[in-house]
Amino acid sequence: MAVPKHRTSRSKTRHRRARWRAAPPKPVPVTIDGRELLVPQSLVPAYRRGLSDPGEA
Repeated sequence: MAVPKHRTSRSKTRHRRARWRAAPPKPVPVTIDGRELLVPQSLVPAYRRGLSDPGEA
């Protein structure tokens, strides 16, 4: 049988949510065509393979 959850105060809920903010991606230096660019860590393989255009960044 379903049991009702306990009510959480508004300030406690908002404080909990505020701690779970995502951090911005850390830029990593990558050399492409002799130029050194700062790109997010997750996009390094795409830039090395030429899937992303360095002019867009």
